[in-house]
Amino acid sequence: MSPNETLQISNTIEKEVDIYRDTPVRFLGYSNEVGEAFRALVHVNWVRASYGLASAYVLADTNDKATKMGRSLSDSDPNRTKKMAIAAFDTLVWQALASVMIPGFAINRLCAGSLYAMARMAPGVAETTRKWATTAIGLGVIPFIVHPIDAAVHYGMDKTTRVWIGGVSVND
Repeated sequence: MSPNETLQISNTIEKEVDIYRDTPVRFLGYSNEVGEAFRALVHVNWVRASYGLASAYVLADTNDKATKMGRSLSDSDPNRTKKMAIAAFDTLVWQALASVMIPGFAINRLCAGSLYAMARMAPGVAETTRKWATTAIGLGVIPFIVHPIDAAVHYGMDKTTRVWIGGVSVND
């Protein structure tokens, strides 16, 4: 695929309000981070459910981007299926990394570390208080990690998967 075709694919995604990126629906992608922040206070099944919700969001956005790509192309385009698959792949990988895996791991480790540190440094503080403090730390960090993680995933994919699939990015 030539660079011009790649640019054309990127530009075929309609420039409209994207409910998965430009509306409060985007917050569903962060539900697992909220689940991780509350891990010390809730049953693990609630955390798993938060990952289920975030994963459903990722799959819905993936479907949306592939469908939009399909609608923007002629039925007679010989590369229609390939272009739709590339749009789906790019969205799925980006969302899985930027919305679920990396931030979920980051919040999990931050909360686990803060709970451990508080237990070692303030053993006289009630465990419930330490757990609520850990949850507050986890929730408080979420807004600060979103953009750096998004930018890092864009950069990483621009240097790897997008090179391999022809430079397509439907997530800009």
